[in-house]
Amino acid sequence: MRVIDSHTEGEPTRVIVAGGPDLGSGSVTERAKRLEADHSWIYAAALAEPRGHDAMVGALLVPPADKTCAAGAIFFNTVGNLGMCGHASIGLAVTLAHLGEIGVGSHRFETPVGVVTVDLLDPNTVRMTNVESYRYRQNVQIDVEGVGPVVGDVAWGGNWFFLTNSETIAANFDNIPALTSRATAIREALEREGIAGENGAQIDHIELFGPPHLAGSDSRNFVLCPGGAYDRSPCGTGCSAAVACKAADAKLRAGEVWVQESIIGSTYKVSYEPGPTGGVIATIEGRAYVTAQAELLFAGGDPFRNGIRPT
Repeated sequence: MRVIDSHTEGEPTRVIVAGGPDLGSGSVTERAKRLEADHSWIYAAALAEPRGHDAMVGALLVPPADKTCAAGAIFFNTVGNLGMCGHASIGLAVTLAHLGEIGVGSHRFETPVGVVTVDLLDPNTVRMTNVESYRYRQNVQIDVEGVGPVVGDVAWGGNWFFLTNSETIAANFDNIPALTSRATAIREALEREGIAGENGAQIDHIELFGPPHLAGSDSRNFVLCPGGAYDRSPCGTGCSAAVACKAADAKLRAGEVWVQESIIGSTYKVSYEPGPTGGVIATIEGRAYVTAQAELLFAGGDPFRNGIRPT
């Protein structure tokens, strides 16, 4: 399996460019369902130890069904499919440029949740325009074990998010274990209380906000991803969900730039335009860098051929 690794503002992406499973024909949405149903071994095998780590996100490169698109991509982490992934879309654009497949300019990617646009501004800088994002529920109160009442919004940014302020734990790098514990408890409370996204979708991303550390930034966030790893980048789909909430509250104007800082101090420039169905079309600008090219080997006698999984 041939892969190219990159990071987007610190968050890793592994693009599978050859040797992935045959998912047949159809839309990227249909093929993503086949990946989940028939080839779920790939999640841990390609991304988890001993070949990767929990924070890594995969992008399986597939031919697009939409011929206006430069590529199709199915995003996943160590435990399952992701609907969309902002940092991985930026990483994919830089990876395709590294391969000579695309150049500076505008390109379209077909994803399981719709078509996104990437503007490759230079070999490492990408402006990604997401699918429409929206706030689904406002001021949802949950009772978090060991914490008490927590109030936040439920929003879609390509994945489902619960967004709330981190009022008692500072959004500092040294507090990552405590922030992880808090976000995990919030996710468990959402599940326990039956709070979900539209059509009962699981809210699998938790986004906590605090004041910025850097001059010129507007906010600092901590995002807990499915599987338990935190996002090293400011989280593209999380930023999309956040600006959808800000737009709904009239706290951010269309076209106004909002700078989101990650827990490690990297930043995205975020703006939006009104969406066609009442949400927002968010644009995320960030940087990505190719870090490795490799061939993953799967020896038949390797007891951890398909990755290290919980037992």
